[in-house]
Amino acid sequence: AAEKAAAEKAAAAKAAADKAAAEKAAAERAAAADKAAADKAAADKAAAEEAAAAHLTGMYAEAMLAINEAARTMAALANDVLDQPDDRASSATTQDLQANPTSAEPYPLGLRVVGFRSPTHEDLAFAVDADFARTRHELESLIRIPSVSDSDFDAAELEYSAQAVAGLLRSSGVSQVRLLEIEGAHPAVYGEIKGPQGAPTVLLYAHHDVQPPGPVEEWESSPFEPVERDGRLYGRGVADNKAGVVLHAAAIRAFDGSVPVNVKLFIEGEEAAGSTHLGAFIDRYGELLAADVVVIADSANWKPGVPSITTSLRGLVDCIVEVTTLDTAVRSGQYGGTVPDAITVLARMIASLHDNDGGVAVAGLVSGDADDLGLTEEEFRSQIGVVEGIELMGSDSLTSRMWRRPSISVLALDAPAISHAVNQIVPTARAKVSMRIAPGQDPERAMAALVAHLESAVPWGTQVKITPGASERAFEIDTDGPATQMFAEALSVAYGGNVVEVGVGGSIPIVTAFQHAHPAARIIINGVADSTSNAHAPNESVSLQDFRSGVLAEAIALRLLAEEASNQRPASSTDTATLGRSVKRIDEPQSR
Repeated sequence: AAEKAAAEKAAAAKAAADKAAAEKAAAERAAAADKAAADKAAADKAAAEEAAAAHLTGMYAEAMLAINEAARTMAALANDVLDQPDDRASSATTQDLQANPTSAEPYPLGLRVVGFRSPTHEDLAFAVDADFARTRHELESLIRIPSVSDSDFDAAELEYSAQAVAGLLRSSGVSQVRLLEIEGAHPAVYGEIKGPQGAPTVLLYAHHDVQPPGPVEEWESSPFEPVERDGRLYGRGVADNKAGVVLHAAAIRAFDGSVPVNVKLFIEGEEAAGSTHLGAFIDRYGELLAADVVVIADSANWKPGVPSITTSLRGLVDCIVEVTTLDTAVRSGQYGGTVPDAITVLARMIASLHDNDGGVAVAGLVSGDADDLGLTEEEFRSQIGVVEGIELMGSDSLTSRMWRRPSISVLALDAPAISHAVNQIVPTARAKVSMRIAPGQDPERAMAALVAHLESAVPWGTQVKITPGASERAFEIDTDGPATQMFAEALSVAYGGNVVEVGVGGSIPIVTAFQHAHPAARIIINGVADSTSNAHAPNESVSLQDFRSGVLAEAIALRLLAEEASNQRPASSTDTATLGRSVKRIDEPQSR
């Protein structure tokens, strides 16, 4: 009986265990089914969202195409209306760049995609394109103002030009617009836009004054009447630097009143004349111009369609060399062969400045090397119009010679004109000698070396007076900084190609001025001119396509700077995993 009871108890326990196991298995099967159903629902939802996003993207693209086509049609109509001669009889607020017609809503039919932030910035591209008829009209209107800052030209044109720029900025949504003035200087223009709290401050620089036109007969069209030929816009100052002025305004307008950074604008009025009063401007307005990033739109791309960031500038020292051999002029027939004439002495001194290969013969100067970027001698000769048979000076790569080696030029001579020449020994003559210095060169040491060389080359015990003149330090930027990388990415997106790191053989006074006044500010130097722009020469021009791309690049860069500062940058379709590689020297052609 006991054994039977034990067996029944064991059987009952086994039955209970089997039932529990069966219930557990059933619960697990039910949980698996629920999970599968949930996974399927999530997959269905994701597929639906993806399909909806694709549909929305397609609708957006179609809408953009349709609206852009309407914008082009309206732009063509606007050009017919806006293409009127410059009328200076109107008031200062309305005649500035004929702003009345262009101050209207830039988006056709009042349409605008609100709140769209594309990873590839199509929203900004659309805004720039829709506004480009106005942008081009503003540039053409500025070109028509002969704002030459040379002392031999009418200073009233600089006042008019400054007022025109002020009107352009106001109509672009810039506030606090005013002229900055210093005694004896041509006026500069200032304005600002307040961005979101905590956003970085970006100072945008350009200049509204231009070089003299030079011989008008060498121009294919009037210097101050803009003309388009083969996709390029021609006119004095279009490249240097009125395109930079208008570029800043157009980039601001691309945000339709919601610029993501704090913006300041400083448009100088005497850069083309050497920025004579720049130090006084910085002393008086330095705090007003303080910024985290300074963007100087006064440089050039390597070639048309190849976006570039300028990473180095040569410095400058110059002097006046005056030689005297007689108290007064005497007859050459009677005294020639006994005393040297001043021009011959000066010529021998000048000739000593270069060695037989054309390299600078002044000892103790800094020299460097630059990537040749694939520039051939044939291409270089064609670009600048070297006379057939002329041998090029110096050695090594052309880019090294232009950007990172010293060079010496004689800029002017004071001696009797041929039309006034008589048979006499010239008693005195002067020359202005200019020496470009490489990055890393101390200007004071360079000036001392130049003076010492000239003094050592004086023949026949001639009396010589050397008066030091201008002194400008060379400049070089660190391309690893985030601001530089943001601009490199923006240029790459806007132009559709790799960005080239270039040097410039000349100086930009505002660069060293800002560097000294605000050493913590990051300085970016770029522009929309190119190797065929002929800045300072007849037939100056810019590519209209590069001008448009430059506007878009600056707008994208302002956005990227804001996002970088707030650590809210979205993923981009471009390869930006290592932005340090966005700026690179290249030696192969780049697709646009």
